[in-house]
Amino acid sequence: MRVYIGVDFHARQQTVSYLTTEDGEIHQCKLDHQNDDIAGFYRQFEGEVVVGIEASGYIEWFEEMILGIGHEVWVGDSAEIRRRARRRQKNDKRDSMLILELMIKGEFPKVHRQTTESRQVLKQLRYRHRLVKIRTIAKNNVQALALSGGLLSKRLYSSKRRQELGQLKREPMIEEQAKQLIKVIEQLTVEIKRVEQWLREQATADHRVLLLQTHPGVGLLTSLVLVHTLWPVERFPNGRKVTAYLGMDPVEDSSADRIRIGSISKQGSRLARFLLVEAASTAAKSDKGLKSFYRRLANRQGKPKAKVAVGRKLLVRCFIMLRDQIDYDEFLRRGVEVRSSR
Repeated sequence: MRVYIGVDFHARQQTVSYLTTEDGEIHQCKLDHQNDDIAGFYRQFEGEVVVGIEASGYIEWFEEMILGIGHEVWVGDSAEIRRRARRRQKNDKRDSMLILELMIKGEFPKVHRQTTESRQVLKQLRYRHRLVKIRTIAKNNVQALALSGGLLSKRLYSSKRRQELGQLKREPMIEEQAKQLIKVIEQLTVEIKRVEQWLREQATADHRVLLLQTHPGVGLLTSLVLVHTLWPVERFPNGRKVTAYLGMDPVEDSSADRIRIGSISKQGSRLARFLLVEAASTAAKSDKGLKSFYRRLANRQGKPKAKVAVGRKLLVRCFIMLRDQIDYDEFLRRGVEVRSSR
């Protein structure tokens, strides 16, 4: 017996529509995440059970719970599910019924779901990125306090410079601010090193990450985010699909004789785009092909656009290396260019 369950999921509650092929009758109910036994409700279904939900930021615990019970989970594209609604009326019961209907007809727009390991690595990467941003804000505040006190050195984070900052004769409140900011910077640095050590251990055990790191400019963070965002790479038929997936493809707005190519679409992972552009700055200094491409484009379009363009080329190169399981030297030996992936 196969059971289809369509779930309109919210942070505090969910509306469920389910159909068993045994009697063909559709049932509906509403479950509260705090007061109802969610796991017990789904354990009552036996046989082949498929649960369909829309993609959102709150479903991870629910998805893991359903998989732990032994049921199958389908995660769908929210915009595509809504587009297929026949009526403009919208409520929780209609939404769960729509999901159930699409599942029964075989039209449910499933999206790719990353593995648990990949989600953990990406969470740690985003966590480190936030910590670095907070530390940068604290450092900028310390720099501002130092400049206002007449200390013009740019390196304020060595032990010697911190002592100089502590000796500045300022108001007690300002002195306390400087001490607390330096303490925050030190604590954040310790935590960042701990996270980086964990990421380094994950990278050492993954040959795909080590493969990408053979390319100049691709370090620990860039290789990890690309592997765990793009894998499995077999789902991308060519390099254009990869660049579109990460939002590094130009947006076209053309009509009749008017052709306009705008900026990149910025879809997908913001962190992956940021790290790719950062890696492109280093790669353009070491790789001859990327260096000549960067200089040619920088003279014509400016440095910011040239960096993004090099980041796009670097992304396609990494895709080819992952797809063909080759390192940087083998990539150069084969003479593989971006056009080979089209």
